[in-house]
Amino acid sequence: MSKIKPSAVALGPADDARADRAGVQVIARAALVMRALQRYPEGASLGDLARTVELPRSTVQRIVDALDCEGLVVAASAHAGVRLGPALQGLAAAARFGIVELARPTVEALAKATGETVDLSIANHDKVVFVDQVPGTHRLAAVSAVGVSFPMHSCANGKAVLAVMDELELRRVRSRLKCVAKTPNTHTSWRALDADLDRIRKSGVAYDREENSHGISAVAIAFRMPDGQLGALSIPVPTQRFRSALPKLTEALIRHHQRLTRILRS
Repeated sequence: MSKIKPSAVALGPADDARADRAGVQVIARAALVMRALQRYPEGASLGDLARTVELPRSTVQRIVDALDCEGLVVAASAHAGVRLGPALQGLAAAARFGIVELARPTVEALAKATGETVDLSIANHDKVVFVDQVPGTHRLAAVSAVGVSFPMHSCANGKAVLAVMDELELRRVRSRLKCVAKTPNTHTSWRALDADLDRIRKSGVAYDREENSHGISAVAIAFRMPDGQLGALSIPVPTQRFRSALPKLTEALIRHHQRLTRILRS
């Protein structure tokens, strides 16, 4: 007895569009789940994730299963659900390396516009690490070195990063960062530092007035990379010309920061 084969159904443009929207939604939801897992470094249950991302548990289960197949999440323990997986380490390393290349035109343009040294740094636990620098053109210029790290509480780029952290990120830093005096101007208590961070959140701009090094002041703005890593653009300046140059420096820094964030979002 012969079997009747179903005829093929041609898909039109409307079907393709619906499929595209469904694919985009899946990616967006997967990203939402992975961002939620950043809050649970020790692992989260499916129930916790479902409540956090406000999706049905069954949907979260399917997303987690797909991410697990790619190594993007792994089982945390027999009782703690899942956590972010080892495959993300390679992606994060590539993103951190890539930020230097992505930001280089902005760093160069900002240095040209101000004549001052411009630094690019990324957050690393309770420090900021300098990953790129374009020296200024003044004979007397503030220059550090790529690879050097500063404690977050005593420098403009560090305070800028602290000011944009979410509550969990900031709590982790507070547990390990000691507000040690680098100069007489350094904040040596979290009470004083918190007051400064509140001011930075309102303006978006952080300042270092000889808080890390004698004779050097700085202005900085933080940004968040697509992988969640925090970084900052900063302009260190010899204090003797910092005050008079500050309006120009701040305006240029804000303008070029906006340029960099557009690049990171594209």
